[in-house]
Amino acid sequence: MTNASQRCGLIAIVGKPNVGKSTLLNALVGQKISITSRKAQTTRHRITGMRTEGDAQFVFVDTPGFQTIHGNALNKSLNKTVQGAVGDVDLVLLVVEAGSFTPADAKVLALLTPGIPTLLVANKLDTVKSRDAVPAWLQEMQQRHAFAEFVPMSAKNTKDVERLLGICEKYLPEQAWFYGPDELTDRSERFMAAEMVREKLFRLTGDELP
Repeated sequence: MTNASQRCGLIAIVGKPNVGKSTLLNALVGQKISITSRKAQTTRHRITGMRTEGDAQFVFVDTPGFQTIHGNALNKSLNKTVQGAVGDVDLVLLVVEAGSFTPADAKVLALLTPGIPTLLVANKLDTVKSRDAVPAWLQEMQQRHAFAEFVPMSAKNTKDVERLLGICEKYLPEQAWFYGPDELTDRSERFMAAEMVREKLFRLTGDELP
């Protein structure tokens, strides 16, 4: 494989807390590299995950959920991480819950850099009670912002994930890969081990942990 035939791009995954960003990252990469739980702000670091298919390399950046309610020092720091991640990427995946667009979602949308293509990823489609209402909701979203494309899906559905991956590939620029073809994340094994421990603690103790 020569560099001339390679394509590679940075793709930011953004959204408010608990819309399934980390679950989506794990599904896109094909391996668990970002911890998940029902607790908001489970992700506290910028996690990069890679997937290489054929001549294309996808470099996904999972960010903490943008917090609009509690303005403590931790959340302000996490919000800066989100803002830093969306400024210099080739594509943005704005993840929302299908059929819903809250003021918190709107605040995340307002952070995005003009000119960078943004896909509206309507996640958790499997939990929508009335699928018939989704087309009208998508039309409403089309009026709200000039999204490049709309992707109703469930991060738990393999076919949906592969469809999203195919859409993302269209936005990858022609350039040499940033990472080796077998690399999955830029985080160390020690960091990943610590994150897995933190995930188990979240699941055992719930809201008792900060």
